[in-house]
Amino acid sequence: MAVSDPCLNLAIARLPTIGNQSFAIWVVNAPYVAGSILNDCFWSPELTRSWQSWQEMFALDRLIDNTFPAFIDTLPPLASSASGGQSNNYSSRLMQDLGINLWNWLFQSSILNTLEHSIGIANGKDKPLKLRLDIRDPDLIALPWEIMQSQPGKPSISLSPQLLFSRTTNNVESLPTLPVSQTLKVLLAIGANPASAQYLHLEQEAEILVKALTSSGDNNSKGLGVKCEVDTLLQPTPEQLITQLETKNYNIFFYAGHGLSAPDGGLIYLQPNRTINGTELAQVLTRCQVKLCVFNACWLAQPAIVNRQALQNSSLAEVLIHHGVPAVLGMRDQITDEEALTFIQTFAQALAARHSIDRACAIARQQLLTLYKFNFPAWTLPILYLHPEFDGELLRPAQEEVTQLPENSLSGIRSRPLKASLRSLSVPKKAWSLQTGFALLGRINENNDIAIEEPWISKQHAKIFCRNEKKDGKTVPTYFISDNSRFGTLIFDRDGWQNIHRQEVPLRSGMQIKFGCSQGETFEFIVET
Repeated sequence: MAVSDPCLNLAIARLPTIGNQSFAIWVVNAPYVAGSILNDCFWSPELTRSWQSWQEMFALDRLIDNTFPAFIDTLPPLASSASGGQSNNYSSRLMQDLGINLWNWLFQSSILNTLEHSIGIANGKDKPLKLRLDIRDPDLIALPWEIMQSQPGKPSISLSPQLLFSRTTNNVESLPTLPVSQTLKVLLAIGANPASAQYLHLEQEAEILVKALTSSGDNNSKGLGVKCEVDTLLQPTPEQLITQLETKNYNIFFYAGHGLSAPDGGLIYLQPNRTINGTELAQVLTRCQVKLCVFNACWLAQPAIVNRQALQNSSLAEVLIHHGVPAVLGMRDQITDEEALTFIQTFAQALAARHSIDRACAIARQQLLTLYKFNFPAWTLPILYLHPEFDGELLRPAQEEVTQLPENSLSGIRSRPLKASLRSLSVPKKAWSLQTGFALLGRINENNDIAIEEPWISKQHAKIFCRNEKKDGKTVPTYFISDNSRFGTLIFDRDGWQNIHRQEVPLRSGMQIKFGCSQGETFEFIVET
């Protein structure tokens, strides 16, 4: 499952022969023949101060103060900045400052030129650029690279519509030919915290997680997505876990519980006194060809630390990727139950809508930022690792499937959809009837039912369709728009213009819509009564 979309892989490594603060950044792979591109740079004391200040504000469990131990003690002490009376402006500035500093350090000179050239190539193919960062120095793994942004007002790299950001690692086992998945098949394992192993609490947690996963799948199956099947294990022994993985063709392994960073891939607790490490877990996951592992546990995306030294290739995420697991998602720090459920449900919903794993992660991260705000760490916590040979597709893309109407679609012969239309507010004669209850919208193309000649419109920009929805116990036909574009779709709602991107939202009669750009032509959706 080689990466077919435009992909840029960058690597970072320390140069100890030059100095402890010296690093090399180079291009491992680019979507064009780029030649040898290498940049040597120094990690500045100012950037370390920015990282320390960020930790004092945002580290939820402990300060990750081991970074650069050889010279960090020589810095002057920081003034305390973690008091509860600090304003949102200060926390937002800390988030933004570190993000911009990391961007400016990573993307310099030829590396920046390569990024811009690669984005241009991806845009020309009407695709996002897959950007993968291989951090080969363990001291740098703890940093939140996902918050990088080029300048104030620009989206962070893990939220950008032009980029699909993930981490990766080298010296990996090659991927075999993986089976094509048609449904989400999840094994959910709930482990016990060694300090508190109340079985009733675990049952309740499992029930909540199963509902979050399956409801997302069911909602998408009503439209153009797939269902999600979940099997649950509560406090399994390692033997029970292995046996269950071998009984079905699961494509997702989901763990919720307690984790610790440790050599050999960290530890996850299955029972209060029974653990399994990453190296052991990798054997069965690769043998059973599980494509995606999600760990809702602390520190499993962080390397182990011994004598204040971070160990190379020791985090659970890295070890699983090294052994040939295609995709691993872990948490950088502690995450609350409410935040985790928000992420899980949105992530599963995006996967069930056939988005790639990296796109689904970005969508779920956007939801965390929307609900819990930019100046809170929730959206920075998920860390996604992808195998360098993996394209990120968990399910077969929808365009490769035989076209089928949703079960409750009103676009079939037996029932008539609502009479609706989309018309321009600038050119009254420019209007399209939605009599069939389904329409494809995009640039001029023989496959599109609604063609709009604007440069920011994607070739396959969006779908408008009608389906039955239950409201107040009644079945009501409702129109929806599902965005699948590069730049998104803007809808005018009660709170003003809202940009929906890779999302599905209901349409109301009279709703105004712009496609791809706020400067674009305004259209109005009308349901005829």
